[in-house]
Amino acid sequence: MVLVGSHGEKDDSNEGTVVDFRGNPVDKSKTGGWLAAGLILGSELSERICVMGISMNLVTYLVGDLHISAAKSATIVTNFMGALNLLGLLGGFLADAKLGRYLTVALSASITALGVILLTLATTIPSMRPPYCDDYRRKHHECIEANGRQLALLYAALYTTALGGGGIKSNVSGFGSDQFDVADPKEEKAMIFFFNRFYFGISLGSLFAVIVLVYIQDNVGRGWGYGISAVTMVIAVVVLICGTPWYRFKKPQGSPLTVVWRVLLLALKKKNQPYPSHPSLLNDYDNRKVPYTPRFKFLDKAAILDDNCAANAEKNNPWLVSTVTHVEEVKMVIKLLPIWSTCILFWTNYSQMTTFTVEQATIMHRKIGSFVIPAGSFSAFLIISILLFTSLNEKLFVPLARKITHNPQGITSLQRIGIGLVFSVAAMVGAAIIEKERREIAVEKEVKISAFWLLVQFFLVGAGEAFAYVGQLEFFIREAPDRMKSMSTGLFLSTISMGFFVSSLLVSIVDHVTNRNWLRNNLNKGKLNNFYWLLAVLGFLNFLVFLIFASRHQYKMQLPIEPESGEKELKGLNGETIQDMEKKASLQAVGEVEP
Repeated sequence: MVLVGSHGEKDDSNEGTVVDFRGNPVDKSKTGGWLAAGLILGSELSERICVMGISMNLVTYLVGDLHISAAKSATIVTNFMGALNLLGLLGGFLADAKLGRYLTVALSASITALGVILLTLATTIPSMRPPYCDDYRRKHHECIEANGRQLALLYAALYTTALGGGGIKSNVSGFGSDQFDVADPKEEKAMIFFFNRFYFGISLGSLFAVIVLVYIQDNVGRGWGYGISAVTMVIAVVVLICGTPWYRFKKPQGSPLTVVWRVLLLALKKKNQPYPSHPSLLNDYDNRKVPYTPRFKFLDKAAILDDNCAANAEKNNPWLVSTVTHVEEVKMVIKLLPIWSTCILFWTNYSQMTTFTVEQATIMHRKIGSFVIPAGSFSAFLIISILLFTSLNEKLFVPLARKITHNPQGITSLQRIGIGLVFSVAAMVGAAIIEKERREIAVEKEVKISAFWLLVQFFLVGAGEAFAYVGQLEFFIREAPDRMKSMSTGLFLSTISMGFFVSSLLVSIVDHVTNRNWLRNNLNKGKLNNFYWLLAVLGFLNFLVFLIFASRHQYKMQLPIEPESGEKELKGLNGETIQDMEKKASLQAVGEVEP
């Protein structure tokens, strides 16, 4: 099919071309819309069911059945989640460069199904587990830990699932939004509702996973729990493929990563060349699609037309000289990196909800009458908190902020991120206090306090995610160049990935430095509260750095092209011409006017 292939780098004139599955121009009455978007949404819903069903309860299996230490188990879970989100970059690259979003999602969903099937086998085959360990041997640390051969199938299953899940995550929301034409006011409005329903849908999938599947895993069998997830993913793949005739497809335009490293390479190659007397002498300056900015001026050298290029008319060869548009797009990406770096620790704090918080729940009072709530099911309160604060954002906080600030957005993306960071720090403070009280009561009075005390950290982290997740996603998509939306989504996913990897690193460092005194298998003999305090301090320092970066960030200028007097003039939303804004940006850069 023409729609899923890419042969070399596409010309800008083809950007945004929409076709049907035969490669013909779309018939809007027969393709796209809610039917197509709903079929696509099924893939992400199933991915959420699979991933949340694994991540929120895996640590109890690793500790309880495979007899792996609490610290190592936490590392296995966070590395799995980190790899899944990091592989979103690979999925975005493949979709942009060659495969297109449809084929990438279909292949990724199939790989995810395979991964969960392997996980079902890894947890049901008796030889894949060490011998059963009774309470006496467990108390005296005599349990036999799973060996490398037994863990091999488990790791293969987890990272196969991560590979597929990353490909789905980075492309399914973009493929779903492709089913709506933003040039059509009616469809543009529908697309806004699509994103709301997309987030609501994956939250419902997460709730199903942590309530129903976790219960089945703990009380019926791991094989049944993961088997249901596998069947769900297989059904999603079949539904996605059956819906092919109703989809709208955008042809891949070539990976923006190629543009980024090519500009950096050319700037380095031409580092000894002098700057031109005026930016207008840079290659393709008059046809630029974004305003010129003086920031990161060293990158301008990639667009310098040397004598060789000018003499041989090679200015259209992107491997010899970049355009101003490409240089400015790379500058936009670099501008995102400071904020990107300060978003990582939020997800480090969040990752504790899938590891040590679940471990806390296993040794706390979890009974309601005669019913014992599975430790992993307490994660449901995290998702409920996210849904609650997402609704409050739309119905209360944002409308109130609009009235106060007179800003159509109400709360800017950076303000959302900042609020999320504050909530995450508060969550770690609360977690530290509660764990200290829990341990003292358990040791001194031999009483298990209610696991519902954990709702404090679940509630605060959930509230933080409702702000931070939306704020980060909005920031990276809005502030990235238009042609780099998939890569910007990958950047967002990479903050989640790095957060989980940083958690693994911190656990390893703390375990080594404290000689395993803080993070012990028996939490009553450890000092988990100190680890939470460490995260709170790091989170607070990170928030201060975020405030510095956020105060210096200049939001991307929106410059629609409007024909006027027979010429194309670039204007901003406030009516300023591109020349006016470029002049203002130059003055701001040298400190002659306030930003």
